[in-house]
Amino acid sequence: MLFKGPRNDKNIFWTEHSKIKMRQYRLSESRLKRILRAPHRREKGIAPKTIALMQRDGPRKKPREIWLMYQQVGRRKKIISAWRYPGESPVGEPIPVPEDILEELKNLNFDK
Repeated sequence: MLFKGPRNDKNIFWTEHSKIKMRQYRLSESRLKRILRAPHRREKGIAPKTIALMQRDGPRKKPREIWLMYQQVGRRKKIISAWRYPGESPVGEPIPVPEDILEELKNLNFDK
């Protein structure tokens, strides 16, 4: 089945990078929208002018986190990236971003 990804609307713009990461980490549009509506944690994103949101995922014995990074552009949220983190990330420390995403983010233009 072909993954078309989420559609942009007046409230949310999905970057191609975010669509690729959704496919890679098997994250649905509805799951990421739930994170936007009710994050368990909110941090400063690693890319310029971004916000990172997190929701816990998985059982207590084997916790995981799902992270979403976006940029507010007017009234619209521009979804930059999303990923799963295996375990619990420490609060007050830099957000845990996988190396592949860090490399890919270097090539993105955040001013569009």
